[in-house]
Amino acid sequence: MKNFLFPLIAVFLWSLNAIVSKAAATAIDPAAISFYRWALALVVMTPFVFRSVLKNKQIVMKHWWQLAILGALGMMIYQSLAYYAAHTVSATFMGIMNSLIPLLTVIISIFVLRIIPTVGIVVGAALSLSGLVWLVSQGNPSSLLTHGLGTGELLMIIASAAYALYGVLTKRWGIKLSSWDSLYIQIFFGVILLIPSFVLADDVSLNSHNIGLVLFAGIAASIIAPAMWIQGVMRLGANTTSIFMNLAPVFTAIIAIFALGEELKSYHLIGGGVVLLGVMLAQQLRTPLTQVFSRRKKTTQEDSCQ
Repeated sequence: MKNFLFPLIAVFLWSLNAIVSKAAATAIDPAAISFYRWALALVVMTPFVFRSVLKNKQIVMKHWWQLAILGALGMMIYQSLAYYAAHTVSATFMGIMNSLIPLLTVIISIFVLRIIPTVGIVVGAALSLSGLVWLVSQGNPSSLLTHGLGTGELLMIIASAAYALYGVLTKRWGIKLSSWDSLYIQIFFGVILLIPSFVLADDVSLNSHNIGLVLFAGIAASIIAPAMWIQGVMRLGANTTSIFMNLAPVFTAIIAIFALGEELKSYHLIGGGVVLLGVMLAQQLRTPLTQVFSRRKKTTQEDSCQ
């Protein structure tokens, strides 16, 4: 039973990070917290990981460009866009969008990894898309035709898609480094890529109002949460562990109500619920579409022979 605590703690910390991202919108420049977060994580990890990275420097040199791409997707694009989106969208919305990442990962895998689509992917994608439309339009889908997507919503969709692609490329390339070595190098490249926006930011000062946010993002969300998640995967398996991500929007919404005073609207419940149902169906209905079509074809042929 205690093994379930590892992914549970990880998801809880990542849910808290959505609250931190929202709080950071009024406390620190997005470019500043993005840079400080990963720079802090890099410094903290160095004493524990650097020696191992040196031992595997040949692998690092061989795959540096792939690790740089992963760093750009996971450390620069994903979280940076979330910080910018937090200026106009709620933490609850951010939590719901994060719950879409597993489904987006599977959808992208169809094209990148050539996996066979399942019934769950098709049904889940359709449901999640309808839920997302309801959520983004705040219960009025026709408004999207006249007003389009808001900037924050669009940024979160791009951010979630970027992280989904990050997961797919990680699996496709299968770089022979430990999880921590790989993460460390990705963070290194992420920090390098974040320097220009950090330098160009108007105000990057740290003060009593934002330093706690940076510390949480850099240590709890960037180091402790991944450590808990890795332990969960090792003890429970990837499939079982991934199910816990469905709790992220629930945790985020509850914390946002008490910590930020956000109001849970009906469109959050309906749109978010449909999105979550789509993700869960995608995880559970694993019958390949090719198998369904072959059964139908066989049934049709048998009926024609009768």
